[in-house]
Amino acid sequence: MKSVIWWIRRDVRLEDNPALQTALQTGLPIIPLFILDPKLLQEPPTRRQIFLFQALQNLDEGLHQLGNRLLVRRGNPLQVLQRIMQEIPVDAIFAEEDYSPYAITRDSQIQNALPLKLILGLVIHHPQQVLKADETPYTIFTPFSKTWKALPKNFTTYPAPKHLPPPEYPLPGVSLSDTDALPYFPASASEAHHRLDSFFQEPIYVYSQGRNLLAQPGTSTLSPYLRFGLLSVRTAYQAALKALINTMRADETIGVETWINELIWREFYISILYHFPNVLQEAFYPHRRNIHWRYVPQEWEAWKQGLTGYPVVDACMRQLNETGWMHNRGRMIVASFLTKDLLHNWQLGERYFRKQLVDGDPAANNGGWQWTAGVGTDAVPYFRIFNPILQSQKFDPQGNFIRQWIPELSKVSQQYIHEPWTMPQDVQQQCGCVIGKHYPAPIVDRTIVKERVLHAFKP
Repeated sequence: MKSVIWWIRRDVRLEDNPALQTALQTGLPIIPLFILDPKLLQEPPTRRQIFLFQALQNLDEGLHQLGNRLLVRRGNPLQVLQRIMQEIPVDAIFAEEDYSPYAITRDSQIQNALPLKLILGLVIHHPQQVLKADETPYTIFTPFSKTWKALPKNFTTYPAPKHLPPPEYPLPGVSLSDTDALPYFPASASEAHHRLDSFFQEPIYVYSQGRNLLAQPGTSTLSPYLRFGLLSVRTAYQAALKALINTMRADETIGVETWINELIWREFYISILYHFPNVLQEAFYPHRRNIHWRYVPQEWEAWKQGLTGYPVVDACMRQLNETGWMHNRGRMIVASFLTKDLLHNWQLGERYFRKQLVDGDPAANNGGWQWTAGVGTDAVPYFRIFNPILQSQKFDPQGNFIRQWIPELSKVSQQYIHEPWTMPQDVQQQCGCVIGKHYPAPIVDRTIVKERVLHAFKP
């Protein structure tokens, strides 16, 4: 009897999985397959890779309860699939469509050789759907979002199957690497739904304000779960629509709509990467590709380690280095500091984020960095420079976020927490934080920043 392959890539879940559902509709036994592609693996494994492996192990436990198991194989995807089809009869391969340049090339090659069927699921609207009237892609978010919202939506969701028939013959596979759990992000679909439910209890209704407050849990922290599909974007969007119906005040409506816009931003950047794959190598705008960036190794290392002397920047970077995640407001602050205050190439920061982030999605990470650096689609104007002191005062007014991540500053008062170098010497001694000894002095004089940026970015 023939079987079908459910090729798992970025959809590590059983609930509301269109690729899995399409495979189930064949009525044939299913082979849940994950391929360890050497081109996508790193040694030592990144947090992103560790999260994925743990998610797959949890998925395997769920599959076992349904009478099946996860098959894991290593190698070139086309060759792996060909070998499986030589071992047992396979009628079709079902996979969720992905839109990165590598995924598009890989899948196109496989489709030319094997019965691979790509299913919509990573996004609500395919990048080819959200187009201008002349059928060219949008490069500005607002018109993209208007068209995205106006398009008809498929609101059918699929429950997790109660049984998943396995193939007649067991197939040998390889084991996933054993890795320590990520304490801040348990990699399971149940955790994803728990976070979704918690976020929709209250934070989403004040999201328009809460998302910017660094010390407050005002964001959903769902990005790693959406990145690897432990939660479907359709489930998240439908939850937001239900919340929208339940809003009682205008500010609550704004909160929910703001979060929905974040889901649309995610699809906007996926669309940009799909239509303009060169953004992974260069700035979107040609006239921003020849900026004379600086590179000072000591500054670069200080930025990475959270030792710039600007507390809000350092707190955000230490949060990233310890947890593999950073608050969205923090991402903008540190990206602006690297590209504008230090005038270092945005691609350095993009690569570092990709290495450190649990949710390191190529489309969103690239889009965010180009946006803040002023070189990409719908970008912040190049002359807009985030002032880290003002950002700190506005979005961490009490300094609680800073103290949480920078223990050296734990006893510094609110008066000086945003600019500790202004503390008198006796105050530094009293709070046990001597600038230049316990905590670094600022590595850049901000009075020179704007002129330097304007010169580097001048047309």
